[in-house]
Amino acid sequence: MRYKNEAEIMQALGIDSWRNLSRDKMVRFAAMMPDMDTEVALKIVEQFPVFKDFAKDAVDAMEKAHQSTLSANKQSQKHVHRAFREIREILKGELSKDDLSWEEKKFLIEQIQETGRLEFQKDSENKKFLDAALRKVMVGAGAAIGLAVVFVGGKLIAESKDSPEDSLES
Repeated sequence: MRYKNEAEIMQALGIDSWRNLSRDKMVRFAAMMPDMDTEVALKIVEQFPVFKDFAKDAVDAMEKAHQSTLSANKQSQKHVHRAFREIREILKGELSKDDLSWEEKKFLIEQIQETGRLEFQKDSENKKFLDAALRKVMVGAGAAIGLAVVFVGGKLIAESKDSPEDSLES
């Protein structure tokens, strides 16, 4: 859908005034911007004197959430690796007993190998998780920065249209 005026955009956002635009709806508004006529989008954005502050706050909030996620993930990974180390130590202790049959030794060696495979799998899952988390932060930060640029660019365009130098050149 192509939005041609403010009323259509407010209706799509479920608001009756731009004062009712919450942070969540601000993000939704930003996502709708490509479907808006440029002049309408610029006119709306000009009404938000704190828009660039919102974009900065959004990036800061994403960064804090990302750091918190990374910290929790790091602790979780430490626990996992420690648990695998402890299991291998127990298995090695059992393996060092002299009275084990060949089948028992084979079983213990297979268990040691299995802990290695499981730990490698867990590490691979963690790398995928970190990659996905970083991608989300980059997309969110990029969108917020892009919105700030659109806002500042819109103000500059509007100011240049209002400047007296423009009317002299025409």
